[in-house]
Amino acid sequence: MAQVFDRSSNALARFSLVLTGVIVIALGVTLDQLQRSPWVTRQGQRPDQPVPFSHKHHVEGLGLQCQYCHTQVEKAAYAGIPPTKTCINCHAQIWTNADLLEPVRQSWATGASIQWIRVHDLPDYAYFNHEIHVNKGIGCASCHGRVDEMPLMYQQNTLQMEWCLNCHRNPAVNLRPTSEIYNMAWAGPSTEKPVWCTSAVKTGASGPSPTAQNVSCTTTDPSGKGPEVAMWQPTGGATNKDMTNSQSGTLSNTRPQNGAGQTVSDVPALGVAMPASYEKFTDQIALGNYLGGQYHIRTPNELSSCETCHR
Repeated sequence: MAQVFDRSSNALARFSLVLTGVIVIALGVTLDQLQRSPWVTRQGQRPDQPVPFSHKHHVEGLGLQCQYCHTQVEKAAYAGIPPTKTCINCHAQIWTNADLLEPVRQSWATGASIQWIRVHDLPDYAYFNHEIHVNKGIGCASCHGRVDEMPLMYQQNTLQMEWCLNCHRNPAVNLRPTSEIYNMAWAGPSTEKPVWCTSAVKTGASGPSPTAQNVSCTTTDPSGKGPEVAMWQPTGGATNKDMTNSQSGTLSNTRPQNGAGQTVSDVPALGVAMPASYEKFTDQIALGNYLGGQYHIRTPNELSSCETCHR
């Protein structure tokens, strides 16, 4: 019986299988790159806003703090969009007839909100709490980039799950002292520019302060400047002897200063001067691990669990 297929058909079949595999792999790589591209993530895109608001002009040029416009940044899940009244506080006095501010004047006259286009928009299924990140040492620039250098606001990072998980798996890379949260130029410690930190529980009339605020850091070497102390002052004129029978008291209003004129964290002690003990850090990972322990941040495994973001 004559053969139906020529002997070259075997080679053709093998080539077809290989070609099919290459096409499938190429298609997968293409789709993977596509879903990471700015076309999908909108990374780097500058949407057309009703008013071309310049963060560079207002933050770097005029020195406005983030909290002036985003008033909920430290106490709510969302940073919030400033009301028109915030704009009018200044622009009722300056640039009162500028054409580009007409939407602001119209909003103020009618009471209708300005229809801003949201730049950083997470999926509805992802739960993100702005407050906890700010109060646990994540700076504005870590997520939003150098906003003070953006004439028009754009999305610096992808905001994809992979980007979030990279931080949750190793939060030490982005942790900083809470005093540097709004410092856009913060670059972390280095051998040339080390950072010294100390921690102490501070207690006031409302009880202990938040853990993140118990850490004080400085870029000035505190050694050789004399001891930094805080005194525990008994309430109601009580003496140290009275304190043996009563643990009530308040911190002295006098806040000690180090040699550089920077305030040092108060350390409660029963009439005893307590020198502040500083640790020196020359790299970000060491500082981040220290701050993570002081801020009582959960372990990477706990931060990477599904229920952290999906609720």
